[in-house]
Amino acid sequence: MTPSPSRSLSRRHFALALPAALLATGCAAPHRGTGRPGDPVVLTLLSHYASGELKKALQGPVDEWNALHDRVKVQTKAVEFTDLLTTFMVRQAAGQGTDILHPYCLWNGQLVRAGVLRPAPPEHAEEIGRGYGTAAVGSASVEGRVYGYPTEMQTYALYYNRRLLREAGVEGPPRTWRELEDTAYRTLRRDRYGNTLVQGFGLSTFDDSTTVGQTLALLSAAGGRFVSADGRSTAIDSPAGRAVLDLERRLVDKGASAPGVNVYQAFASGQVAMVISAGWWTANLKALMGTAYREVGVAPVPLPEADGRRATLSTGFMLGVNTASRHPREAWEFLRWLNSEKVRGATRMSAVQASVGSLTGRADDMRTLLGAGGDPNLHPFLDALAYAVPEPNTPGAQQAKSLLRKNIEALWTGQQSVDEALRSTRRQVDQEVSRSW
Repeated sequence: MTPSPSRSLSRRHFALALPAALLATGCAAPHRGTGRPGDPVVLTLLSHYASGELKKALQGPVDEWNALHDRVKVQTKAVEFTDLLTTFMVRQAAGQGTDILHPYCLWNGQLVRAGVLRPAPPEHAEEIGRGYGTAAVGSASVEGRVYGYPTEMQTYALYYNRRLLREAGVEGPPRTWRELEDTAYRTLRRDRYGNTLVQGFGLSTFDDSTTVGQTLALLSAAGGRFVSADGRSTAIDSPAGRAVLDLERRLVDKGASAPGVNVYQAFASGQVAMVISAGWWTANLKALMGTAYREVGVAPVPLPEADGRRATLSTGFMLGVNTASRHPREAWEFLRWLNSEKVRGATRMSAVQASVGSLTGRADDMRTLLGAGGDPNLHPFLDALAYAVPEPNTPGAQQAKSLLRKNIEALWTGQQSVDEALRSTRRQVDQEVSRSW
């Protein structure tokens, strides 16, 4: 999920350099307490909900818990998303890790291998398996073992501008790749000097969410996958992977896509007709576009063929317990209360996510909450929870994703052919995910 309208899109970047301020001030040891009468256990929860609506939304149930419980209290701590993984690792190495962690699920394999995440106890693992969809459980698991409660879940779908499609004589969103290309070329507009006024389909090098996310969404729709089932090699050098890169290269070569453009700004200003992105974007678009947001529609990711099996990419976050926590039982009980106990038909975490225009992996919760007047553009993302494919979270997943992004951008900018991009990705990613961590 991205920041709510008041938060920066930079959260989607994956710069992991350690800021000097973290070394100077970020490792103060939290007060934990002993649990004896008069000295309650104080659990610390570290997340990226550092500002704006999400910080306020999470603090609500934490305050509720603290008001209801005398012996166990919860204290929230937060850093910006770009610093989150580094903060986890540095605090752990310094012996100052927080009790409860809120990682991006892409990092779970690395955190498990580093000994940071504690496996969920059997009763909690069973509850997670019962309460969440397959993609959410898969995101929160490493090698089949559950490590936490899924929180925000993001699925990918096709955003489109109804007005731009209508002006081009297109009746509705594309359902197949052939229709996607046709719509992209028909909605493309240039001025008399050949400058692009409207992109048909928004490929963008702005961040991972567009460069890699939409490529993997298309790959899932084609029945392919980025990393093999055992997590030890890449699988993108396949007919499905080749078809996706061929499609993207054609869109760029024919001018329907301009990868150097910031698609987030361009779509909101009516300069992009279609783009594949995640559900977190709806809240931002609503705030940026005002009344023009009524022209935004959302549809499932188009399939190579009309009779294909629907699939897309999902990403997510989870709440888990640190191996270094001195109070794991209390930490898991708080997480169960936050993520499993229902109030007025939905869990507290689902209510937190719905309040900022996002989803959890609890489809029943989200249908209850969205049925009470939520944004209808969120429903395709909710439907996609049933068929989404979680991004791989092997120990080298973050670096593998960065390498894939580098090769996709080289393809889009003409530095590599499709064959070269596939070979380069296979060689580089295989080396990364197969090495001993």
